[in-house]
Amino acid sequence: METSKSVRDIGIDFLKAIAIFGVIIIHTCSAGYSNPIPSFNWLSSVFFGSVVRASVPIFFMCSGALLLTPEKELPLSRLYTKNLLKIVLSMFIWALGYKAYHLIVAGTYSMHDIFQAFKEVLLFKQEFHLYFLQIMVVVYVFLPVTRIITKHAAKKELKYALAVWFLLGIVYPTVKPFWPVTLLSGIPVQWMINMTYAAIGYGLLGYYLSQYLISLKWSILFLVVGFLGVYGGTVFMSVRTETLYQNFLEGMSVCVALLAIGVFGLCYNLKSSIGGKTATVISKLSKASFCIYLVHVFWLYFFNFLGISVNGFPCLLSIPLISCLNLALSYCTFLFLSKIPLIRNWLI
Repeated sequence: METSKSVRDIGIDFLKAIAIFGVIIIHTCSAGYSNPIPSFNWLSSVFFGSVVRASVPIFFMCSGALLLTPEKELPLSRLYTKNLLKIVLSMFIWALGYKAYHLIVAGTYSMHDIFQAFKEVLLFKQEFHLYFLQIMVVVYVFLPVTRIITKHAAKKELKYALAVWFLLGIVYPTVKPFWPVTLLSGIPVQWMINMTYAAIGYGLLGYYLSQYLISLKWSILFLVVGFLGVYGGTVFMSVRTETLYQNFLEGMSVCVALLAIGVFGLCYNLKSSIGGKTATVISKLSKASFCIYLVHVFWLYFFNFLGISVNGFPCLLSIPLISCLNLALSYCTFLFLSKIPLIRNWLI
């Protein structure tokens, strides 16, 4: 989401454009996980799911790079009456929209069903992908605190804070299912930072990398190691357990974090070479990314209604094709909704 009318950072736009397409791929390829393990279609689905697995963490990192810069003012009045209010309004209105869709499809229009839908929305039992907005509420509430850190901390202190976050918010959740960590009990079990609060660390990481850019060589290394860890670990453990093993696919896991660092560094290293029509396309896609995130699940449901499935033909082809179609239709939806001032200003 944009927070000011200042000059756009093409690096951030590039990251957001990649991330929103990645989110669509993640939700598209999930249908392919129903194929037998380790069939070609299943392996193809896990491959695409692994390549783009860092998409949501990248959104957190972009928010950090944009909102944690000390030079940019962010008074509490603007935070709560604009930034945070837009997140909350979007979350509840779109959650109601998805509830209405499910009621219409199910053909249940009783007052009891409608009341139940409203109650579930208020209790945050919302459409699955809206968890991102629920996390962003906490991330935004903590911005005045995290901005104090970025304003006063030196590079060495930022590295220390990130090391603590990485150990307790990324490494710990990754190794938690394995021996001997499974033997722990009592207070040490509570040392782990849960997913919501670990997202704050991703924001701090995005700010750090935007200020202290890693080299192109290191970016590629992080990207390759991260992807191999996500894909290889998921395939190995899934074959071993005979079911989809999702621990390595989680956003708060070591290899996904390495992948996010690699993608972030790569985009920032390449941003100086982006210009012309390419920059224009990237900028437009970035501006539309929030709306695309909100509406793309509607298009997934529409595809299912039409019988369009990634399992209809080889997933190696169907996943990117259906994802591209969804991206195009979601962007067209943005163009339409952005013509309505109230929706443009508060809901997308």
